[in-house]
Amino acid sequence: MGDQPARRVALCGLLTAVMLALGWVEQWIPLNVAIPGIKLGLSNGVLIFAVYLLNVPTAFMLLALKLVLSAALFAGFGALPYAAAGGVLSVALMALLRRVKGLTPVTVSMAGGAAHNIGQVAMAMLVTRTPGLVGYMGLLMLAGMVCGALTGICAQGVMRHLPHLRAKK
Repeated sequence: MGDQPARRVALCGLLTAVMLALGWVEQWIPLNVAIPGIKLGLSNGVLIFAVYLLNVPTAFMLLALKLVLSAALFAGFGALPYAAAGGVLSVALMALLRRVKGLTPVTVSMAGGAAHNIGQVAMAMLVTRTPGLVGYMGLLMLAGMVCGALTGICAQGVMRHLPHLRAKK
């Protein structure tokens, strides 16, 4: 993208809109009927895209925009601490793992999905003072890894077609 601030702002606006649209679509996919709390995490694909092709500060900015706007539009602000805990842990881990040679975006996304669930359950344990929620972790981590693989595959496919968006170092 070079040093073109207007293009960067426009791209970030577009990516934020995509994350919000994916979050809205995700509300209509009934994965959490059998297991409460499970979602595909479709917007994770945008964040993995940002971690790989843009930069980590931009990925965190996109996460912050998504968190606040999603809370305002869809989930309410009561869900914000849980989403923030999961999102920050997920993006931080993906940013670290992206530097590990040999790991693909799919693998990094899987780890991000699992980390998101760890962050959310940890926040729930703190807020509710219910340590027994840790028993729910195994199932949620598995779901996070499966959903992370799906979003990672999609993100990797998109990145393959948009290498020109890679941030200059």
